[in-house]
Amino acid sequence: MNLKASNITFSYNKKRQILNDVSLSLKSNEIIGLMGDSGSGKSTLCKILAGHITNYKGEVTLDGNKISDKGFYPVQLIFQHPEKTMNPKWKMNKVLNESWAPPQELKDTFGLKDQWLTRWPSELSGGELQRFSILRALNPKTKFIIADEISTMLDAVTQVQIWEKLINHAKANNIGILAVSHDPDLLEVICDDILYFDEINNL
Repeated sequence: MNLKASNITFSYNKKRQILNDVSLSLKSNEIIGLMGDSGSGKSTLCKILAGHITNYKGEVTLDGNKISDKGFYPVQLIFQHPEKTMNPKWKMNKVLNESWAPPQELKDTFGLKDQWLTRWPSELSGGELQRFSILRALNPKTKFIIADEISTMLDAVTQVQIWEKLINHAKANNIGILAVSHDPDLLEVICDDILYFDEINNL
């Protein structure tokens, strides 16, 4: 399976264009890194790939077909700040089950503790919330994951553990990953190839 962005152009207003003629391709058996400066537009591109922003020029396709916005979206975005993506009025069990009900084995793999399920988002740390975000993104219908600085708030040991488990699951289930990070050392370790944002964004 192939996720392709072709000639993506986007601006939030007429004075500032964020993306200009950006193209990239990602296969379902690949982990591709994306590096770039803060504020350069990487997160905007991530949102476009995952269907969160739709008023752009260009095209995002899956195996050559436009992705339907009806039902579950097969390109899932994991944000850097998970607390911003969760309803503060929902307990974590409902937050998780909004996407799907992961088996206990998978919850154990990512270190998600059962007692967290009855807590509110505000009662958990950023690292604990990020485990929920990752599990939500691993819905069986997911074909690609866009990981936008997902381990920035974690300590070095936890970063390694989270990435190792995510990559193992992705490879076992033929899920492609676009890993966005400021950390070249991390991307060198986990990625098959690395793209540099200023080289694909033709501003």
